[in-house]
Amino acid sequence: MRLELRHLHTVCQIAEAGSLGGAARLLGVSQPALSAQLRRIEGVTGGDLFVRGRHGVEPTALGHFVLAKARRVLHEMDALGAEARAIAGHSPLRLGCIMLVLLDGLLARTDLDLYGREITVDLEDSVTALVRMLGAGRYDVIVYGEVNEHEVPLPSGVSGRTLVPREPFCIRMSDRHPLAGQAGVDLADLADDPWMTLVEDDDGGPEALVEACEKAGFTPLLRYRITDRMMQYDLIAAGRAVSLCQPTAPAVPGTVMRPLVGEPVVGRIRLAWNRAAVSGLQAELFYRAAAGAYVANVDNNPFHRAWWDAHPEVHPVFG
Repeated sequence: MRLELRHLHTVCQIAEAGSLGGAARLLGVSQPALSAQLRRIEGVTGGDLFVRGRHGVEPTALGHFVLAKARRVLHEMDALGAEARAIAGHSPLRLGCIMLVLLDGLLARTDLDLYGREITVDLEDSVTALVRMLGAGRYDVIVYGEVNEHEVPLPSGVSGRTLVPREPFCIRMSDRHPLAGQAGVDLADLADDPWMTLVEDDDGGPEALVEACEKAGFTPLLRYRITDRMMQYDLIAAGRAVSLCQPTAPAVPGTVMRPLVGEPVVGRIRLAWNRAAVSGLQAELFYRAAAGAYVANVDNNPFHRAWWDAHPEVHPVFG
């Protein structure tokens, strides 16, 4: 692992909040997830950045050093983006996105020209970083997901809209898996399988998976965390892991997708945009394009088409 801007932002939020619990609320993550992320950051910096005191956490000497550098870097990056936009004048609409399966269809739709405005796209693996960069003016629009009850707080000057309020996550497994022939899979029957964990570590997904498995009577063996989708698919096809995935995900040779009985993990897809950079009309056009891209993927899996048709209350609403 190497330090990224989102890690610097996390360190600054912990220092400003004065406690892991307070920082977790500001960042929209659970305290255990934040503690785990801090340990990974400290593994890179080479030592403890905070110590627990009577009134929360306090920076160590190393922590003060890292904080000073982090604040300077974040300030310079925010200033760079704003100043560059001002100099460039009319510039492309900048889309930031978590690696959602609707992205390919979204970009392919002709109504994304937004009256001649070009689109640039960056992929992120952190919802926290995505939202922070939207608030700082480095993105104009973002597409992201939230899992179960997790909600990502949006900064001032930003509007958000839910595209799909609920979709049940399903399971991807090898087509040679003993359960591959079943119409639906009970999570408890996967207790002995190694898992490919979700790439995003701050959208509520990892916590939702662990919580659902514990309710099913086991603790999941989280063996792999890989960002390369093709490598993920190869490992699953080889029978070395199973993974949660969105129900609109495409078919992959050597794997099958099956719904989970009882819908133990559900997600939702949201859009957010910077009102200073995106007009109401442009936001509506973008919403329609994203909705069309999602609906076009519903038929990727027959079980999701059946579920979708039975739940009209989750269909996109056009205003």
